[in-house]
Amino acid sequence: MSRTSSRRIRLTAALGAAATLVLAGCSSSATGGGDGVGFVTGKGGIDTASPAERIAAPDIGGTSLDGGGGLKLSDYRGKVVVLNIWGSWCSPCRAEAKGLQESSEKYGDQVQFLGINTRDTDPANAVAFEKNFGVTYPSIYDPDGAQILKFPKGSLNPQSIPTTIVVDKDGRLAARAMHALSAEDLQGMVDRVLAESK
Repeated sequence: MSRTSSRRIRLTAALGAAATLVLAGCSSSATGGGDGVGFVTGKGGIDTASPAERIAAPDIGGTSLDGGGGLKLSDYRGKVVVLNIWGSWCSPCRAEAKGLQESSEKYGDQVQFLGINTRDTDPANAVAFEKNFGVTYPSIYDPDGAQILKFPKGSLNPQSIPTTIVVDKDGRLAARAMHALSAEDLQGMVDRVLAESK
């Protein structure tokens, strides 16, 4: 098989998987965990994993949306990270954007916020979204969903857009919400993980 054919097959698979995310997501509904894979669904459709049941977050990385260079999730090891998967075309993403930014400001250096922008074929749309909602934390530009596909199935993986995942200080998947989050629900997710190291 030629390199071009192989590349085309990989791109088609990634686009198909990302399209499935779009069709399954971008709504305010959530599906539950609690199916024996080590996490349980709590208040508001938020899935959590106890420290003993957590698995390592995948090696997420890419170019920053603002063109300022490369970003990697692993660069923030030692900090709690709030990872938000979003698209400028997604209504629930617009609904939660200001609250995420306010939470980012509230936590300051205690918690790193990091976005993964997906399915925006023109980065200018995503940059305009961030400017419109005053988002100042960085985002990885992932137009074909390749970074999202790195999450292992059966883990606290994103299955819809938006999805917000809390990664603990050891780089493990600790909590997930697959809907637009209120500031209160996000605080509940983050504070529980922050408290583990105190």
